Amino acid sequence: MDDWRITNQEKYLSGKRLLKKQFVPTERNDHEHCRFCWERFDKVNHPEAYCTEDAYYWICEQCFQDFRERFHWEV
Repeated sequence: MDDWRITNQEKYLSGKRLLKKQFVPTERNDHEHCRFCWERFDKVNHPEAYCTEDAYYWICEQCFQDFRERFHWEV
């Protein structure tokens, strides 16, 4: 599948365990972006998404649905 959103994420997101959780802003970080489509997550707009266990990488609902099989994610 050729998709504009795929830009080497296989290197760091394949086979990862993901959590669906609320984004909680910190003093250093008031928002995050989807690692595929760059949709913004913050406390007000799209506050819930999927993330890696360390909450470092975030993935929006649509990209999660589109790529969950390709990346073999466990939730």
